[in-house]
Amino acid sequence: MAEANDHPIFPLSSTLADELAGLYPEWATYIGIEGHDALWSDLSPDGADRQRAELASMSARVDELPVTTNQWDRLAVLAAEVLLADLAEPVDHDDHLRDLDSIASPVQNLRDVFDHMRKETAEHWESVILRLEGLPAALGGYTRALGAGLERGLAVARRQVKAVATQTAKHASDTSALIGLMAEFDSGAAVHPGLRDRLDAAIGTGRAAFGALNEFLTAEYLPRATDRDAVGEERYLRAARSFLGTTIEPEDTYRWGWQQVAEIRSRMERVASRITDGGIPAALTALKSDPRRQAADHAAFQLFVQERLDEALNRLADVHFDVPKAIHAVDVKIAPVGGPLGAYYVGPSEDFQRPGRVWFSLGDDGTVPLYDQVTTAYHEGFPGHHLQVGVQISLADRLSRLHRLWVWKAGTGEGWALYAERLMDELGFLDTPDYEFGMLGAQMLRACRVVIDIGTHLDWAIPSDQPFRSGERWTFDSAVEMLTDYATLDEKNARSEVTRYFGWPGQAIAYKVGERAILDIRETTKHRLGKDFDLKQFHADLLGIGPVGIDLVREMMQSGV
Repeated sequence: MAEANDHPIFPLSSTLADELAGLYPEWATYIGIEGHDALWSDLSPDGADRQRAELASMSARVDELPVTTNQWDRLAVLAAEVLLADLAEPVDHDDHLRDLDSIASPVQNLRDVFDHMRKETAEHWESVILRLEGLPAALGGYTRALGAGLERGLAVARRQVKAVATQTAKHASDTSALIGLMAEFDSGAAVHPGLRDRLDAAIGTGRAAFGALNEFLTAEYLPRATDRDAVGEERYLRAARSFLGTTIEPEDTYRWGWQQVAEIRSRMERVASRITDGGIPAALTALKSDPRRQAADHAAFQLFVQERLDEALNRLADVHFDVPKAIHAVDVKIAPVGGPLGAYYVGPSEDFQRPGRVWFSLGDDGTVPLYDQVTTAYHEGFPGHHLQVGVQISLADRLSRLHRLWVWKAGTGEGWALYAERLMDELGFLDTPDYEFGMLGAQMLRACRVVIDIGTHLDWAIPSDQPFRSGERWTFDSAVEMLTDYATLDEKNARSEVTRYFGWPGQAIAYKVGERAILDIRETTKHRLGKDFDLKQFHADLLGIGPVGIDLVREMMQSGV
C-alpha cells in the first residue's frame, strides 16, 4: 500500500475544507467544523452567484497542482475535483432556484441543524440565539431564489410544495420543535443568566420566519406549481450520476430492479411462514399488533436500539471490522416531531467531541413495532454509517481533510449501509424470523425504490410480465400501493416515501445500486485473491477509500489498495 506523501493537495484540501465551511455554515455544523454555528449560507440568487465564483476559484487552485502517480495523492486530488464540481452543478443548472422538496431541501436543513448544535456553554447558546435571529434573512434569501425560479418557469411539483407547507406550518406553530430549545436550555447543567429572555425572543423570531415562508408557499408558490412529478430523462440521469459516481443504463437497471423485487418477495414468503400461517399479510399483522413485538413508547424504543448497537459494537469490533477507538460508542436519539418520518445518521465532529448519532423520526409518541427497526439500526448505526463515517474521519494519515469531512457519494455511502444490513444477516445478528423479515422488507423497499424512481421520472410503464399493475404507467397511488403490498410499509409511511422519491430524483436508487456494486467488488476481489481473501481486510480496504463514487472505488479496489 503506497503512503500519502507531502503533495500540496493535502494542505490545500485543509484550506478548502475551511473555506467551504464559511460558504456553507450550516453544513459545517452537521460536519462538526467549529466556528460557524452562528451563521447561515446565503441562499439568495446573489448568494448562489458568489458561491459559483468561489467554487470556480477553488477548482482552479486544484487544477494548478502538479500531476502525481501516488494513488493516495491522486485520490485526494480526484476527491476535491469531484466535490467542487458536485457543489457547482446545481447552480450551473439553476437547480438552486427549485430546491424545494419534502426531505432534502433548505427548509429541512435550516430547522434540523438546531438539533446538532452544541449547547454546553453560554457561547454555544449565543450561537443558537444568533442563528435563530438570522433565520428571517436566511429564509428570505431562499424565498427570493424560489421566486426567481417561478419567474424562470422552474416551479416544482405541487405535491412537494404541499408537503413543505405542512412542515413550515408546524415549525411556525405553538408545537414547533424550535420551542423545544427552551426546554433544552432549562434542563442544561449550567445556568446562563441573561440568555433565557433572548432565547425566548429568538425562538419567536425563528417561528415567524417559517410562518412567512409558509405564507409565500401557500399564497404565491402553490398556485403556480406544476402538477407533473416526473423530471424527465436528462435531469434524472444527471442527478443519478451525481449520487452514484457512475453512469447507469436505465433500462438495464429498471429490469434488474424488477428481478430483485421477485427474488426478495419469494424469500419474504418463506420467512413469513416461520412467523405465522397465512402468508405475508398475516405475518405483518402479527408483527405490527403483538405487544410482545413492540416497544411500549419512544423511550423504550430508544433503549432497545441503543442496546442492540452496543452489543454489535462489542462483539464485532476488531473481529470483523477495524473500529477506531474514538467511535466505540454511538448515541441513539429521537428526533423532534414535525419532520419527515424515518431514520438518519449524523457523524461525529472532526475532533470526535460530538459523538456519532442515530436519529429516529417516529412521529407522535406511542408503541413502535420492532421487526423492521433492528436492520434500520444496523444501517444507520453500526456497522453501517457509524463505522463508515467514523473510519473516514479517523484516516488523517491517508485521506485529505476535505475528503474526510466533506465527501459523500450516496452510491457508496448508502450502498455500504445496505450491504451492512445484509452482512448482519450473514453474521447471525438477525436472530429471529421477525428481524430477518424486517431486513427483507428493507431490501424490498430499496428494490421498489429502483423501479418506482426510474419508472416515475422517465415515465415508463410497468413491465407487462409483472403481477403488479402489469403494463400501467406509474402514479402516486400505484407507487404507494406497491410499498404497502410489497415493502410492508403502512400507508402513512408509504405516502411519505413516495413523496420523497418524486421530489428527490436519482437518490432513491443509490442504496440498491450501491449495494450491488459492493457485492460485485467483493466477488471480484475474492476471485483475484483466492485463498488469500480476508473479509475483514476487504472491509478495511473498502472503507479506507471513503464514500467516493462507485467508479473510483471500483478502480481503487481493483488496483489492490
